[in-house]
Amino acid sequence: MFVAEAFSPHETLAAALVSHAAEGDDGSHDLAHILRVFKNAMRIHAGEGGDGRVLAASVLLHDCVAVEKNSPLRAKASALAAEKASAILAELGWSSEDMEAVAHAITAHSFSAGVTPQTMEAKILQDADRLDAIGMVGAARCFYIGGRLGSGLYDPFDPAGTNRQLDDKRYAIDHFQTKLFKLAEGFQTETGRRLAAARDKSLRDFLSAFMDEI
Repeated sequence: MFVAEAFSPHETLAAALVSHAAEGDDGSHDLAHILRVFKNAMRIHAGEGGDGRVLAASVLLHDCVAVEKNSPLRAKASALAAEKASAILAELGWSSEDMEAVAHAITAHSFSAGVTPQTMEAKILQDADRLDAIGMVGAARCFYIGGRLGSGLYDPFDPAGTNRQLDDKRYAIDHFQTKLFKLAEGFQTETGRRLAAARDKSLRDFLSAFMDEI
């Protein structure tokens, strides 16, 4: 059950936007993900500043268009979400300036889009979303997506990829090295970098423990 108070102090905005927040049946980009990213964003916002209303709307709508990880449209997902978000906010009477700020933040948040965030809100959204890709939640989401796309857990004969090319489409655990371990280096804010360092360590400790068991 949706509880608007979970998005305090932007519960009124959340009530207006949550029906658009997540589409499809991807459990790694569902309302729980939106709420985790919101909490991350508010934590970073408290230390870094920025426009809280623009940031909250950006978080709530950053995944409003669902594109599977293996889709050829994946690199365009954030641009499609930004376009849809602008239409939603226009219906709510938002100014062009604020809609453009939200659209930029949404477009720039995506790793695959390769767009550099130019505003504080965009930097915070990118950091907040990437925090949800590392740490223990990041590990869980990695395996969830791997199962969703039909990947194996790991190569049983060379799980670390010592003598083969890493392939995260075939083995979920390869995604740690091909992407997840690279994320902590690219955080945009000081608060985000501090939070990312702790989660990156957790993720590396997890992989070490995982390898010990296999």
